[in-house]
Amino acid sequence: MLFHKRKKNYFDEEIEVSCQYCRYGSDFDGAAVCRLGRSRNPDGSCRKFQYDPLKRQPYAPPPLREFDPEDFKL
Repeated sequence: MLFHKRKKNYFDEEIEVSCQYCRYGSDFDGAAVCRLGRSRNPDGSCRKFQYDPLKRQPYAPPPLREFDPEDFKL
């Protein structure tokens, strides 16, 4: 009996469709444009959307807390 392994999904199932982090998206004068010449549907979906995690910009880290010398005295 053959068992088919399901493809493991490492990313959220509900990723918002955006040309900025689509496999087929490219940057053109600061705007994300589809290399396939497609545009998103009015409902925000695209049949060719494929998430590319390397195009996603990470959030900025929170600023470090300011310490004074009194914090380090015993």
